[in-house]
Amino acid sequence: MDQKRIPLFEALLAHRKREPHSFHVPGHKNGAVFSEYGAELYRHLLSIDVTELTGLDDLHNPTGVIKQAENLAADWYRSKQCFFLVGGSTVGNLAMIMATCKAGETVLVQRNSHKSILNGLRLAKVHPIFLQPEFDEIAQIPANLEEAFVLDTINKYPYAKALIITNPNYYGYSMSLESIIKEAHKHKMVVLVDEAHGAHFSHPSNFFPKSALEYGADIVVQSAHKTLPAMTMCSYLHYNSSLISLKKLTYYLQLLQSSSPSYPLMASLDLARHFLASISEKDIEKTIFDIKTFKDDINKIPQLKVIKNKLYKIDPLKVTIQSCCKLSGYELQQLLEEEGIYTELADRNNILMVMPLLNTINLRRIGEIIKYKLKDYGVIERSTVTHRLFEKKCTSLALSYEDIEEIEEEVVPLTKSVGRIISEEITPYPPGVPLLVTGEQIEMEHIKYLYELKKVGAYLQGEDIHKVGVKVLKKP
Repeated sequence: MDQKRIPLFEALLAHRKREPHSFHVPGHKNGAVFSEYGAELYRHLLSIDVTELTGLDDLHNPTGVIKQAENLAADWYRSKQCFFLVGGSTVGNLAMIMATCKAGETVLVQRNSHKSILNGLRLAKVHPIFLQPEFDEIAQIPANLEEAFVLDTINKYPYAKALIITNPNYYGYSMSLESIIKEAHKHKMVVLVDEAHGAHFSHPSNFFPKSALEYGADIVVQSAHKTLPAMTMCSYLHYNSSLISLKKLTYYLQLLQSSSPSYPLMASLDLARHFLASISEKDIEKTIFDIKTFKDDINKIPQLKVIKNKLYKIDPLKVTIQSCCKLSGYELQQLLEEEGIYTELADRNNILMVMPLLNTINLRRIGEIIKYKLKDYGVIERSTVTHRLFEKKCTSLALSYEDIEEIEEEVVPLTKSVGRIISEEITPYPPGVPLLVTGEQIEMEHIKYLYELKKVGAYLQGEDIHKVGVKVLKKP
């Protein structure tokens, strides 16, 4: 197919050029009726913020320009069918689980999955078996699943309906899924992959890890807005399966997505695919060179080091920088924000930078600013200890989702919650990976870890559990 085409975006431009009179929703009437405070900034975008008009197709029954745009994306990513998502990878993760699993079925799930995966498990009322990833002792973060462990678990639970994997992880760590997917398919086990951070992996350059689509995953969800030039909330869902009902998947997508999808969002998905298909190997090589130079500059700063791990192929667009001074990752992040440098996330020891696919930033200058900000901080050596929370290889919930919904909850002080079954998710954000999920039993190690996070300034979604307490299920 001609990857130079951008059919949906071009259709919106053609509609705009007609200078149409709007007697339809949305209420801003192509931008004519809008707050004066935002009119100048929003005007051009509002002119293409329309609805399902003649010639502009319908996301939930695409037969025209939206279908053409989705087909071009499917062709580029080499999937059987591509669906545009305007609710982020969250809606894709929910839909792929609901379309695959029935209540009570066993599902193997990577433990450091995004909360949307865990929410999908609860909606589907499955029986999850959580697979703990390896722990990178240098970066002090959960990494990827160990291949031999996953293969062994598949054979231990051959009746499991699905295997749900996150690859790459938030920090860009990626692994080969070839053997895992082949083994799962031997048992007719569906493989669902949250590839939110890998929408750019399809580029033919050799700089990036391979997409799960190349290994034969059944459904792959990608956040175009994370590494491609697409608007926030824009994602792709790739269907590539003979084991999952396409009709059922389509049903759940229209059920979970808005009946009034945003045309600017959908058009940015069309443009993002076009952009990725347009950039050359030379363009990518230039960006990779700039990133390498930046990492070399950072490694020359005594108070910092760039994380490396030879066990994994790490996406070069993800740069994890560890503090080698008294600053925690959170404090380092705040320090850089004083200079207008905003990173993707911080954890206890590190900051994570998501680099541009096509570099337009003076990274040498950024390195100089960082060096100056840290000049008065002394160097220290950080401990590298595997936290006990990451030692258990396989875990499950203490109660089924059905039982959880029948039991009342109460709030208890965090220090008195050991042994209780939690009825909420405790999620450091970002990255949005829950430390505790609904239905798990709280252990002393969880409490210790939560106090460690508080000490270094981590942000937990929801109320302050250290002050208010934690929600648990009432004892019988």
